[in-house]
Amino acid sequence: MATEIKVPVLGESVTEGTIAEWFKQPGEAVAADEPICSLETDKVAVDVPSPVAGVMSQHLVAVGDTVEVGAVIAIIEAGATAGATPAAAPAAAKAEAPAAAASEELLTPAQTMSPAVRRAVLEHGVDPSTIKGTGKDGRLTKEDVLAAAEARAKGPATPAPAPAAAPAAPVASGSARGAERVKMTRMRQTIAKRLKAAQDNAAMLTTFNDVDMSAVIEARDKYKDLFAKKHDIRLGFMGFFAKAACLALKDVPAVNAYIDGDEIIYHDYVDISVAVSAPNGLVVPVIRDTDKKGFARIEQDIADFGKRAKEGTLKMEDMTGGTFTISNGGVFGSLMSTPIINPPQSAVLGLHRIEDRPVVRNGQIVIRPMMYLALSYDHRLIDGREAVTALKIIKEAIEDPTRMLIDL
Repeated sequence: MATEIKVPVLGESVTEGTIAEWFKQPGEAVAADEPICSLETDKVAVDVPSPVAGVMSQHLVAVGDTVEVGAVIAIIEAGATAGATPAAAPAAAKAEAPAAAASEELLTPAQTMSPAVRRAVLEHGVDPSTIKGTGKDGRLTKEDVLAAAEARAKGPATPAPAPAAAPAAPVASGSARGAERVKMTRMRQTIAKRLKAAQDNAAMLTTFNDVDMSAVIEARDKYKDLFAKKHDIRLGFMGFFAKAACLALKDVPAVNAYIDGDEIIYHDYVDISVAVSAPNGLVVPVIRDTDKKGFARIEQDIADFGKRAKEGTLKMEDMTGGTFTISNGGVFGSLMSTPIINPPQSAVLGLHRIEDRPVVRNGQIVIRPMMYLALSYDHRLIDGREAVTALKIIKEAIEDPTRMLIDL
């Protein structure tokens, strides 16, 4: 019996997506609940599962096509077995690149992989069945695939070259150079539009400060082993900055608000969006009720977001909302930046790398681990005095973490 596969509900206010990848080709066996394709929305990639077991009959849309929620995208013959000649696919499906189709054959029905890992397998053309997974339960990770691709590229020792033939005619300078035109992913298009809209619509300004990380580093070094033993999670720096930001947003409510038409919406809660690097670009999952959570829960949320971002398994609801954003460019080595606001929010805190610098303490020049902080804000809503005050509160809380314990 033929079963229609439809685009599932993708989340609040999301009405369409783009076919990013077909995991099952016509004629291949499909298990119930097994993902058959990846659907890319403005924020996340979503796997579309099969509701029945059977054989993929045909694709009704091709990779790159935009489809609306509820649209029929494929037909599965329920209860059928693989091996029969597949039904003819529509012209749109035939338009898929032969190279991509050939790579798809590497993905065996028995191998379940995350979207990020599948993408790496297809990009590098490696056989996943030959790679030993280092992830949980032996699952493949993106790093496993990249390592295998690198090892294959190096190959065995190169044998001694044969006598050279007569040299070919010289090639004109630059004639062998090329360029590749690649369509932007839906997520990258959305990121580009949102960032440009933020610049066009907000009166953005950035204020800077620097912070002495000595106290936080000392506290982290002193308690990290006990913290990890008790909570089964590493104690990082983001938890400190998230709690410090909560103090600032409580004392300066405008930084936790946003403009809606000719009105200002103030929040009595703090939902902090944390910028995380994903295979397709930057995503900003939200730590709900950050002001009510302890360090352990915040660090657990951040670790979970980072893991799922790499695997491509973040959900739409993970990134909905958010009243303030923290972006840590320091993990990539950034010394200073002017982060862009994440609309409709009105402010974003940029963290940067920690480096030893000479500073003056009690009239003496000493070396301290310093970090530059940047707070970009919408000047339509937040005055300079408020922005500087908020950043100063964050600085003081980091330099004296006790303030976070006694709410100062």
